Amino acid sequence: MTNLVSLRKYLSLILRHQPEIINLSLDDNVNDLLSGINQRGKYIDQKMLDEIVANNNKQRYQYNEDHTKIRANQGHSINVDVELQEKIPPRLLYHGTTISSLDKIKQEGIKKMKRLYVHLSKDEATAINVGSRHGKPVVLVIDTKLMIEDGYKFYYSNNEVWLCDDIDYKYVIEIK
Repeated sequence: MTNLVSLRKYLSLILRHQPEIINLSLDDNVNDLLSGINQRGKYIDQKMLDEIVANNNKQRYQYNEDHTKIRANQGHSINVDVELQEKIPPRLLYHGTTISSLDKIKQEGIKKMKRLYVHLSKDEATAINVGSRHGKPVVLVIDTKLMIEDGYKFYYSNNEVWLCDDIDYKYVIEIK
């Protein structure tokens, strides 16, 4: 199982950030992906890839209809069209971060950093999990109604993550 965890992380690196490390174009097919990974000294076959896609608790990956292509649902640092749906979010969304990042967020807002979008959760528990990956977590409650009134657009990924552009701190209505 440890090998699958390592492959899952490697797959995330390739599909979200650096496809060039295996000479992959994101328009290439699954066979090109498998071949590229195997040529770099890691072993993966179709069955292993299917298991990674099916059992990823964050549902990071998705096949096309005939399973000839695969993509990451969100979290990219490279420009790629993942066919996001523009949607109206719930009245409140949550952003998980760390206590050590709070002062900077209060000054500069919530930034995309190296990603294409800011990631927001529909519930506090998910936001806590996100924040706790990097330190002591805090949850910022975001006023999406006011953001929409001010012209923000929201997108909903296939794995239930809300995405938007940088968020000014004035939209944070509570810190938990």
